[in-house]
Order: sequence, then structure tokens, then C-alpha cells
Amino acid sequence: MKTREVLVGNVRLGGGNPVRVQSMCNTKTWDVAATVGQIKALEKAGCDMVRVAVPDARSVKALATIRKKISIPLIADIHFDPELALLAIPYVDKLRINPGTIPKRWLKQIVEKAKSHKIPIRVGINAGSLEKGKGSNVNRMVASAGRNVRLLESFGFRDIVVALKSSDVSETIEAYRRFSRRWNYPLHLGLTEAGFGSQGIIKSSVCLGVLLSEGIGDTIRVSLTGDPVQEVEAAYDILLALKLRQHGPEIIACPTCGRCSVDLEKIASEIKLGLKSFNKPIKIAIMGCEVNGPGEAKNADVGLAFSNFNGFIFKKGKIVETVESRKAVQSLLKHIRKEDL
Repeated sequence: MKTREVLVGNVRLGGGNPVRVQSMCNTKTWDVAATVGQIKALEKAGCDMVRVAVPDARSVKALATIRKKISIPLIADIHFDPELALLAIPYVDKLRINPGTIPKRWLKQIVEKAKSHKIPIRVGINAGSLEKGKGSNVNRMVASAGRNVRLLESFGFRDIVVALKSSDVSETIEAYRRFSRRWNYPLHLGLTEAGFGSQGIIKSSVCLGVLLSEGIGDTIRVSLTGDPVQEVEAAYDILLALKLRQHGPEIIACPTCGRCSVDLEKIASEIKLGLKSFNKPIKIAIMGCEVNGPGEAKNADVGLAFSNFNGFIFKKGKIVETVESRKAVQSLLKHIRKEDL
């Protein structure tokens, strides 16, 4: 579903552009060194834009310095205090507000200042902080988003991005579906408070995967408890599974069975670690035996299949080297790093 295009710093969002990946720092924003360090790690992981919390005046003061030291657009996240939003606008590329936590009488001032600095506003609707009202969470989320979009439009403002998040997968999917049928503003997809570890990744993957497969969504954040770099990695895994974007290699590996004569989990982990800084979008197959292995390896850009105690390295469908199993990882990495792949 093609949406309006908005410009976030130098990143074009919506309007048929690639789905953008974003994350949020969990550092104290006023700690410039820690925040910049984390953003640099996110940049390296492929993050397209980053959000920071702005809960106080000293966080606002840090924004200008942070913005000068990073390469991706900076987004200020504001709750409760509209004056902080007004102070932050000159130093960021986008503003995120939750209308349920900002007094309406302040919105016009915020919008006018955002307009003068040519930055978009994300209307962030969360099921846990909705304005008072009756009905289901989905109905209230969609109604709140529509009401606040219309309010911004009444001020002549249309550089709008919208998010409708719940911690419930079904609620979130339905809210985005309903909103996207009525409005063409770019959508920030996410499942709020998804959790940590595999549970958070699985919930987010189900939710975002359904919506993205339906053509809904212009930017995504996988909200996890922990290192935000994991959010970016998970986001790219979701986009890769849907063939929407790729950042770095795609590694496929068989689940192993009794026919496998090597420790394939260890081999796959070593290959993944060896390619940590390799960003070329190629497909790598790592297969444990001769049943499906050669076929899968032939279909990849480069592959490794095992038979007894030998490894066979394929490149563009042809065997290019046969090696002892113990030398297979380093040999495969050597072939991957060659410029002709």
C-alpha cells in the first residue's frame, strides 16, 4: 500500500521507499558518550534512524552534540512535557509524541515549530496510554490515531507518521489494518513491550510479518528488552524472510539428523561469527549431509555440504573445492570474501 512520503533527515520514508529499520537507545540521553557509542553500534548493524528518550532538560541539551556525532537521523521521544518537545525540535530530525500524554492545548505550538524546522511528527498511539474512552482497544486506538491526525491536519501539517501499538499481536495487526484502509500516512510498525529473547522476537516476527506481507508498513522497530542492536538484527531477519530488504548474508542451514557426521551447529556459528562485519547481500547454504545438501548448496551463491568427513564448497552451483571437514570453515570464508562472489 503506497503511502505519502516524508523526509526524516536524509532518509525518505513511505512513498514506496524500502522499509526502514529503526531502534531506540536505552542509554541516558544526557550521557553523550554512551549514547553516541550505542548509536554507532546501531549504525554498523544497519539501523536507518534512531530514537532517544527526552525526559528532562539535560537530555535536550545533549541532542545537538549527539546529532553532530552520528550519521543517521535522530528522533526525540517526548512524553508528558510539551515544553521539552518545543526545546528539542531544532536539534532532531523527527519528533515522536504520544497524544495521550500531551495536553491538546500545546499541540498547535509543537506543530508550528516542527513545520518551521521541516521535521515530521510521529503520532505514537499505545494501547497502554490511550485517552479515556469506551470500546475495545482496537477501536480506541484507531479512533485516537484518526482524531490526532485530523487535529494535525487542521494546523496545515501533513508530515505525519503513525504508529498503533499494543503488546497484543492480534490487536496490533487489526489496528494497523483498519487505519491503513482509511489513511495514507506512512506507518511505523511495532509491537510494544514485546518482551525479551526468543519470545519477544517471535511475537514481533508474527505481528510484523503478517502486516508487511499485506503491504502495510513503512518502517519497523522490533522492541526487545536488552541490547538494541538485537532489535536491528531481528528486523533485518524479518525483512529478509519476506524478501523486502537484506543487510549482509543470508545463511541457511539444515536442522541436522543422524546422517550428519559433523558438528553443524558449531560450524554454522563459526561462519556467522566470521562474517560479522561482512555486509554483502549473498545467500550461503551450510548443509550437513548428501541428501539435500548439494541441491541447497547449488542454489545458494556459495555453499558448503558435507559427506562423511569431507566438505564440498559450491560457488554458483559448481564444486570449487573439496576439503577436510576441519578446514571447511576457513576455506568457505576465504571464498566468500573473494570479490567475484
